[in-house]
Amino acid sequence: MGQTLSEPVTTKETSSCQNSAVKVGVSCMQGWRINMEDAHCQLLSLPGDKDAMFFAVFDGHGEDQQTNPKDVKNTRGAKVAQYASSNLHKKIIMQPAYAQNRIAEALKGGFLQIDHDMTQDETMKDELAGTTAISLLIKNKRLYCANVGDSRAVASVRGRADVLSHDHKPGNEGETRRIIAAGGWVEFNRVNGNLALSRALGDFVFKKNDKKGPDEQIVTAYPDVQERALTNDYEFVVLACDGIWDVLTNQEVIDFIRARIAQRMEPEIICEELMTRCLAPDCQMGGLGCDNMTVCLVCFLHDRPFEDLIRRCSQPSLGGPVPHLSNYNMDLK
Repeated sequence: MGQTLSEPVTTKETSSCQNSAVKVGVSCMQGWRINMEDAHCQLLSLPGDKDAMFFAVFDGHGEDQQTNPKDVKNTRGAKVAQYASSNLHKKIIMQPAYAQNRIAEALKGGFLQIDHDMTQDETMKDELAGTTAISLLIKNKRLYCANVGDSRAVASVRGRADVLSHDHKPGNEGETRRIIAAGGWVEFNRVNGNLALSRALGDFVFKKNDKKGPDEQIVTAYPDVQERALTNDYEFVVLACDGIWDVLTNQEVIDFIRARIAQRMEPEIICEELMTRCLAPDCQMGGLGCDNMTVCLVCFLHDRPFEDLIRRCSQPSLGGPVPHLSNYNMDLK
């Protein structure tokens, strides 16, 4: 689980932004961990594309890997997470596919590009750590969610949870096959008995098989991408690190947020309350609720006042998960 403090750091860094399309709140908290290794990004427009929005959460890791204690200072994931939060969107929009409106392909290329660029960066190439990345790009009334790792994005569709990402765990059948084919193994549901994720940015020690492509490495930065049409039934999307999803189910998080929107609570305050709800009272619970936490809540206004979303969230949920949608794009490698 990694090293923990005797008391949690509950100070929260919170911010908000909005335009006619979305109202966004984000908050992060160090919690019980010795260091804060998360990062996040929220952009209401992209460089060179004012009609696109981008939101992302990055959960850095390294401290919990089974390294020599004297090396812990060199394995923290905050540096990789911060680099990704500042640069991932730039790599995505620079992809030739982006200009051709092939957004899913641009996302995949951007993830691989930032990973490659870190190996060429003098300040990053020797980093032993890595980070998850869960991102949401909104363009032309469509949602594109790209993910590596176990941070997660879930949408509320008239109160029903629509899961926009799938956790990348070493024990997943497809992930295990790739790991073994690249020369690795899975032990105690960890890559080579070490890393609890099977996809990530960074973690270059697991990406050294020169006979395999970047999407075939033991740990890969190649993301799954899901796509949705942004209809008026979509109320919000929550992006959060695994510190939230380890404690509450997808639908429980949706219900928690929806009830507070109905109570006219601001998105950033909802993010703070969600982290407080998930924070463990102590660290004797197997690590649940003891991690860093970051939550980004993107509320869809659909060019209407926030009051309209409050009204919609005050109505009963349709109940049950959203049925399988056909308009998605997901690779399982």
